[in-house]
Amino acid sequence: MPLLTTIFLSFTETQPFGGAAFTGLDNYAALFSDPQFWSSLGNSAIYTGIVLIGIPIAIVTATLIHHVRRGKAVYRVLYFLPIVTLPVAVGMVWRYILNGEFGLLNQALSVIGIDGPSWVADPSIAIYAVAVVGIWMNLGTAIIILGAGLTGIPPALLEASSLDGAGPVRQFFAVTLPLLSPSIFFVSVLSVISSFQMFDLIYVMLQRGSEAATSAQTMVYFFFDQTFVQFNRGYGAAIAVVLLAIIMILTGLQFQLQRKAVFYG
Repeated sequence: MPLLTTIFLSFTETQPFGGAAFTGLDNYAALFSDPQFWSSLGNSAIYTGIVLIGIPIAIVTATLIHHVRRGKAVYRVLYFLPIVTLPVAVGMVWRYILNGEFGLLNQALSVIGIDGPSWVADPSIAIYAVAVVGIWMNLGTAIIILGAGLTGIPPALLEASSLDGAGPVRQFFAVTLPLLSPSIFFVSVLSVISSFQMFDLIYVMLQRGSEAATSAQTMVYFFFDQTFVQFNRGYGAAIAVVLLAIIMILTGLQFQLQRKAVFYG
């Protein structure tokens, strides 16, 4: 099994052309004392936290689309297009848009007198620029799932709350949001898992080997560098095992929190 093989490799020191020597917990000891590991873990956490901001945006957008009388399918398709587009293509387009010298965003900002930064070349803001693109990419999936959840809300409950004097805002927070909580929980679990596995946008949008790419590397990018660039498969396997453990812990915490925050009724 690949999982068991990865766990076994994490306790070894491998050679570029084959062969492995058992080293016990040396890889894990080196990993937890490696500043790059903590930096990549922090970047993954930052990226995940920013992407989760997209969930409230998706809730509002899905609600607005749900109340549109005509063209619901068109709006949903438009928002879903980034999901069916190859991440490499998305990354290349956004790399051009966010280019500090000739990018479309900075050209638009210059019209109103703002000198935009080098979004994908500045080490201090590169991870935030990539995370914003991550929000845009994940928005379509969240809108589709939340839209399905909105369709499942019984209209009779909304009508009853309206008869009780509840306005649209009150209905949203008192009726729609609680009944939508299972869909929100599902979207949040998917977002956390996919965000901690993020690699392609960093690889495509940031120039490999640059200071920005190094400062913004995530856990999976760190794994890629150690395994396929440095050919340290044992160390890379240890990174993969730790990443798996982190995702499992975060998912478990989410399932614990959903018992109090998610309404099934």
